[in-house]
Amino acid sequence: MHSPNNFPNLKPFVKWVGGKSTSIPSLLEYIPEHISTYVEPFVGSGAVLMALNFDKAIINDSNSELINAYNVIKSNLGELEVYLSTLIYDRKLYDEIRSWDREPDFDKRSAVERAARFIFLMKTCYNGLYRVSKKNFFNTPFGNYKNPTICDTQTLEACSAFFNQKDIRILCQDYQTLLEIIPKDAFVYLDPPYFPVSKTANFTQYQSGNFKQDEHQRLYEFCLELHRRGIKFLQSNSDVPHIRELYRDFNINTVAVSRRINSNTSKRNAVNELIITNYDKDSFELVKIG
Repeated sequence: MHSPNNFPNLKPFVKWVGGKSTSIPSLLEYIPEHISTYVEPFVGSGAVLMALNFDKAIINDSNSELINAYNVIKSNLGELEVYLSTLIYDRKLYDEIRSWDREPDFDKRSAVERAARFIFLMKTCYNGLYRVSKKNFFNTPFGNYKNPTICDTQTLEACSAFFNQKDIRILCQDYQTLLEIIPKDAFVYLDPPYFPVSKTANFTQYQSGNFKQDEHQRLYEFCLELHRRGIKFLQSNSDVPHIRELYRDFNINTVAVSRRINSNTSKRNAVNELIITNYDKDSFELVKIG
């Protein structure tokens, strides 16, 4: 069963473009209560995971630096907090730490160093945008903040307690491989990089390379296989004709969400997003397709 979490101060440890913090009340209306295992193949900042109170979960993301941070928060919080407490909001330090991944031995840095770097960059970069170049180098510019909290001890400790007290399996692999381990009575929430709403809109770059249109076809096939196995899923995506047509055999609803527009943090606009399910939201019975 799920209910509002009972971990004080629990919230995502970094902000994330496309994060679901503002959409949670709407999403909760569509999420079944009786679930053995919660599965999130594109976990991002984990806002939905943390809003629920499932005892068992499988979370995954292709972003290795993000998943490393999850694992360090779970297993080595003390060292991480010590390291983060030495970092300050400074342009020169930002440029220096950002450049670490240009070093040939970056992967030899400790897990704690890499997690601290990830959190520091996400707290101090422009708009909290995780963006990499074609060579997979982090390239988001320095952000303009008054006094960002780099070591948010309360949030980090709440996240660590949550990850340790719940049965949460943390993975970093292609989401397709999860089909090998998702139990039949699981519930899967999918929050992929959204299909672009225009030709000029970009996909969120988790790693080098984009989540292109053919990836959405592959994701559809993944959802179709979940349905064939009787596994309930909910997917969030942009309200565009291509996605509506692709998932036409499933249940499609819309929800209005607040989004920043024109990269202006002071301007927000309500836009429609799709909520796609393979079940009825009231009875939670699977739909019949084909």
